Amino acid sequence: MSDILVSARGLEVHFPLRGGKGVLRAVDGVDLDIYRGETLGLVGESGCGKSTLGNALLRLVPPTAGTVTFDGTDLTALGRRAMREMRRRAGMVFQDPFASLDPRRTVAQTVSEPLEVHGLRSGRRERAARVGELLELVGLDPAVAGRYPHEFSGGQRQRVGIARALAGEPDFLVCDEAIASLDVSVQAQVLNLLRRLQRQLGLTLLFISHDLSAIRHISDRIAVMYLGRIVEIGPASAVGSTPQMPYTQALLSAVPVPHPELERTRQRIVLRGDVPSPAAVPSGCRFRTRCPAAFEPCPDVDPALQPVGTAPDHVAACHLHGVIGTPVDGRTAEDVSAAPVD
Repeated sequence: MSDILVSARGLEVHFPLRGGKGVLRAVDGVDLDIYRGETLGLVGESGCGKSTLGNALLRLVPPTAGTVTFDGTDLTALGRRAMREMRRRAGMVFQDPFASLDPRRTVAQTVSEPLEVHGLRSGRRERAARVGELLELVGLDPAVAGRYPHEFSGGQRQRVGIARALAGEPDFLVCDEAIASLDVSVQAQVLNLLRRLQRQLGLTLLFISHDLSAIRHISDRIAVMYLGRIVEIGPASAVGSTPQMPYTQALLSAVPVPHPELERTRQRIVLRGDVPSPAAVPSGCRFRTRCPAAFEPCPDVDPALQPVGTAPDHVAACHLHGVIGTPVDGRTAEDVSAAPVD
């Protein structure tokens, strides 16, 4: 798993506010590598920029700054025709399977559209056969190809959405809250389906969710996002068991434990205050206004990701592991670190 398939450097997506009153920093300087054949889980609270980051990696929203590289090709430099060729190799599974499917088109028409657009099958007969194969691959009977989306349950509609995403024979899939609108039992079925497809087809997945239990179940690595930034990333076993950033620790403490006695006795971390607006990001560490461990350097130095814990490739942006980052007032990080604490 040493081959990088998708890479972002300095990626920013800012949206201008009405009346020219500043910008909303949805994604605000993300460096991220996704390795070929892995599942990277991306977790964070609602509004932290997860979905916008997923869209930016596929160039569904234009980056304000930075670069996105897919298999060695800079997507931000491609024209429309070249970008269309690249889109065949990257697909997306959306959060709401009903909203993402055209109610006027049958399943066969929906799933076969990528085949027609990218010229992957010639003739109706070949396309119909491929649609049947794709439906079987996601656990649906090919006989349902003539039905419309309203004739399916939510889980079945999501399977149709997955079949459509696979029609282009992609290398990379972004699953944006793909189980959020499903019943719990159906969520488990779709998670297991995605794991099977990832292994069977050699896919690379970016699995976006606010559900840490699902993230830990499906991911090889976990990235934690807060206010437009990646604040911790590492192997799923390390991030899930020994988180090194207070925000990650708070997220994990909110996950219910399926054991009554442990659930009653365990200590939960309750964060103070609300998430700041992405239009008014705090100085220094952007989590400092809610962090129970904030101390003197936090308002003055924007922390950089640095190695933490004992697992390889486990990094976090937190001054508890040393003051490393970009000072906001012209001083050096060493000056801030040496300053007395009030």
